[in-house]
Amino acid sequence: MFDALGRAWRVVATGFCFAVFGLGGLVIRCVVYPLMMLCVRAPARRVHLSQSLIHHSFRAFVGLMAGVRVLTYEVRGLERLQRRGLLVLANHPSLIDVVFLISLTRHTDCIVKDALLRNVFTRGPILAAGFIANSAGAGLVDDCMRSLQSGNNLVIFPEGTRTPLHGRPVRLQRGAANVAVRGGFDITPVHIDCTLPMLTKGTPWWQVPRQRPHFTIEVREDIAVAPFVSQAGNEALAARAVTEHLSVQLFKKASRVST
Repeated sequence: MFDALGRAWRVVATGFCFAVFGLGGLVIRCVVYPLMMLCVRAPARRVHLSQSLIHHSFRAFVGLMAGVRVLTYEVRGLERLQRRGLLVLANHPSLIDVVFLISLTRHTDCIVKDALLRNVFTRGPILAAGFIANSAGAGLVDDCMRSLQSGNNLVIFPEGTRTPLHGRPVRLQRGAANVAVRGGFDITPVHIDCTLPMLTKGTPWWQVPRQRPHFTIEVREDIAVAPFVSQAGNEALAARAVTEHLSVQLFKKASRVST
């Protein structure tokens, strides 16, 4: 009976959290973003302020989810994210992975689906922070490189979508590796693990796990890209080798020892 009551509470609490998230997005779009356009002249300053606002908002949202007992979480290797110009590549088991990563990382840029620009709840924050839409096509890699060169920390999920369930094979897209190889950026890999599936691809938000899930976010040691380039001899082969290496690093289970 206690398990059933706990699960019912988490359904209500998850709905509440989503409502808060949506309302926050509307406030940013309808109030904060217009005020910022009026009061802050410099576009770069607006982006910086918007990124800072979203960072702190996502930190508060993660705290809310933990506070209402929707989930628990731990972070390992957090000090590795306290730098600038990081290319952060992570696996993508849950809808809230990007929320976790932006809440932990300052000056963050990320690639978002073009559909989110048409979503009334997410359009405002995306425009305000200057996030990169995946509709950029051939210019997407160049946009990513410019963001990193400007000192942003860029979060990319090489899978392109959330990890499928039931052990189906995962195929990484090569775009993230192309950014690393062409720009000469080392990679900061992040492995995200959840004890029970939550907010996975194709699962509605109200289908919560039978018990409260625990997220582990492990920030691993940087992967140097230069050796892959020197061994491969050209950028295309280097990007392929980096992608193959990432397919192991991003899905290897988190270590038991905190770093």
